[in-house]
Amino acid sequence: MKKAKKKNSNNDHKERLSFILGAIIFGISIYLCFAFVSYFTTGAADQTLIEEPRAGEVMNEHHEFANTCGSLGAYASWFFIKHCFGLPAFLIPVLLFVVAIHLMKAYRVNLLKWALSSMLLMIWASVALATFLEPLFTNASYNPGGDHGLYISSFIGNLVGAPGLTALLILVAVAFLTYFSAATVIFIRKLLNPAIYYNKVKFTVNKGAEQTDTNEYEDEEAETLVFDDPAKQEVIFDDNGGAVVIDEGYQNEDINIKEGPMPKPVKPEPKQPEASGSEIEMVVEEAKGDTETANAKTVADAVESNEPYDPKRDLEHYKYPTLDLLKKYDNDGKPYIDMAEQNANKNRIVDVLRTFGVEISSIKATVGPTITLYEITLAQGVRIQKVKNLEDDIALSLAALGIRIIAPMPGKGTVGIEVPNAKPSTVSMESILNSKKFQESKMELPCAIGKTITNEVFMFDLAKAPHLLVAGATGQGKSVGLNAIITSLLYKKHPAELKIVLVDPKKVEFSFYEPICNHFLAQVPDEEADPIITDVTKVVRTLNSLCKEMDTRYDLLKVARAHNIKEYNQKFTARQLNPNNGHRFLPYIVVVIDEFGDLIMTAGKEVELPIARIAQLARAVGIHMIIATQRPTTNIITGTIKANFPSRIAFKVSAGIDSKTILDRTGAQQLIGRGDMLALVGGSEPERVQCAFVDTPEVERINEYISEQQSYGAPFELPEPDMPEADMGDAGDRDVDMAHLDPLFDDAARLIVMNQSGSTSLIQRKFAIGYNRAGRLMDQLEKAGVVGAAMGSKPREVLIQDENSLNNLLNSLR
Repeated sequence: MKKAKKKNSNNDHKERLSFILGAIIFGISIYLCFAFVSYFTTGAADQTLIEEPRAGEVMNEHHEFANTCGSLGAYASWFFIKHCFGLPAFLIPVLLFVVAIHLMKAYRVNLLKWALSSMLLMIWASVALATFLEPLFTNASYNPGGDHGLYISSFIGNLVGAPGLTALLILVAVAFLTYFSAATVIFIRKLLNPAIYYNKVKFTVNKGAEQTDTNEYEDEEAETLVFDDPAKQEVIFDDNGGAVVIDEGYQNEDINIKEGPMPKPVKPEPKQPEASGSEIEMVVEEAKGDTETANAKTVADAVESNEPYDPKRDLEHYKYPTLDLLKKYDNDGKPYIDMAEQNANKNRIVDVLRTFGVEISSIKATVGPTITLYEITLAQGVRIQKVKNLEDDIALSLAALGIRIIAPMPGKGTVGIEVPNAKPSTVSMESILNSKKFQESKMELPCAIGKTITNEVFMFDLAKAPHLLVAGATGQGKSVGLNAIITSLLYKKHPAELKIVLVDPKKVEFSFYEPICNHFLAQVPDEEADPIITDVTKVVRTLNSLCKEMDTRYDLLKVARAHNIKEYNQKFTARQLNPNNGHRFLPYIVVVIDEFGDLIMTAGKEVELPIARIAQLARAVGIHMIIATQRPTTNIITGTIKANFPSRIAFKVSAGIDSKTILDRTGAQQLIGRGDMLALVGGSEPERVQCAFVDTPEVERINEYISEQQSYGAPFELPEPDMPEADMGDAGDRDVDMAHLDPLFDDAARLIVMNQSGSTSLIQRKFAIGYNRAGRLMDQLEKAGVVGAAMGSKPREVLIQDENSLNNLLNSLR
């Protein structure tokens, strides 16, 4: 601590000296400007006194010098204007002014470049003015280029003549301007965007062909409070406006004040070329046509051109969603600090611990959007287990819901107690996507979903996750969390780079994503298929199609000698792979399955096995899965699923056993709900995060904005799955083996007739069998005349109306 204070003191001392020196140079530059200007009217009168000085005149005892700045100003202006450089001498105070503002840190420049450029320009201008303007100043007391300019002009003119001198001056001017032009552009950019040199940073949201207005933002820091006697507390406001309450510590110990990282300048994404209205109209017209025609055109262009392939070229006028589509809240996720509440909680925690003989040496609080983390340092000899055993007693004293004790804190020698805030703050999706962390992210599939207790944006790369399991009780925020993940992907990725497969057994959670089906969604070719899969009977077909796509991609990677999708796409864009040989740009595919438990209950192993296969192998080829369930039980989240989904998010659950099923540890049962979650992504310990809130109107506005953009002619087409026809729920004219009826044939026929519903899922649920077997049963029932032909996702028509007719049919089959 002492070394840090000494270092900070030295830095402050240097900064003060630099500022004082800059102020002095600034004054000299202004003084020289006044002296030089005054020389134009007083130079002739003062020249005699300067060239033939008498005793006392240098000190101007008799006030004989006419220059406004006195004798010193007269001598300085005579020396620089008359004796040296003439009119270009005005560059001297200009250079001094630049040096001054640099030292005072009002503006940062490259001093060496400025000094060299100023001297070169002054010398050149002195010679040029002395050469071309000398006849105009025959009666003046000075030459426009000064004595220096006259001497150099005369010397070079005697050697090469007037034409040679003129050519030489022009050549030097061209060379100088060529060098200085880049610096000029940089200077103008810095002048127009001074925020680069301050803590506040501006960024531009990429919209494709257009750019949004710049928005100011700062990194938000958590509010850290260190408690002791309230009378000793001192409130200090940091640069970001956050209150940091500090004192001498619980036992006068040194306390480290937490400092956030300094914001870095944002590198703006390259602009895409704008197009006129007619051009946009033409491109949209083409996009509505046949997709294969556009792909053929791309291949032809690839053969003819040696330029890098641009996968975005088919939708080059696509505009990314803008932040104004999202709702902004007043608090904007910033924690509300109630000092009375914080002190009361602190006192209660200390009293409870002391009551049970637990002494502490210090306590501090970190205030987040919905949770405050109290970190306590135990006195020597106190066991951590004693604090763990007091969890219920602390919760009782605080009268709060969701107390969670972390003992010890990972990487710290403290014990953490998480207490819900009396006034939680809403974390908006706009504040997450508007953060520097998200805007500067270089992740392949950035998923920004909320803020941590320390008020930092929590995000992860799904490409490295590589698959995510989301679980929690009903109404605790799973659907909002899924929408936050999808929204962050839509804001960061182009339709050419990302495709999404949405499985929604409830039929209402993902319905508002249907307008962007031709932009981002992928599906198996089917005239009657909905781009958002809501029919359980279609899920197995889609999953098997993804398995086939995965195998096809691995074959392409093998031929291309690439280890993963990133290397493959780099080779393809560099035109090292021939599209005529089957190579193509591979977009990432993200599979999002809501209500996974319902699929397991109805389809069983037919769903679990392809999901496990995709989770085991598909990472390298860019296929990633997100599954969510409200039933975190062992028969839903099986060992196979847990082994292949290392990244997990747990919302509030009802019991500790459910938390163990999701995270392999307890804790999720102590969350407070409303988006409060534990995220285990890329670490050994889960992190508490408040999920960003994105409501339905916001998602609808985003999808409407995207749907109005240029799109492909159809959703991304997944390959036809390699499945037996019976597994697809459509018997048609296929050959069905009636000689070997399924043992459940009679029972299934009676079930269908009694319920008058020809549903494959009904057979699955009643007899607890897989989809394949239920499909074969339905084919045999159709062949036998019990049910009619398949009608898409609707139940089949039951052709037998009573049990007697059914018994007669069964007897005839035997």
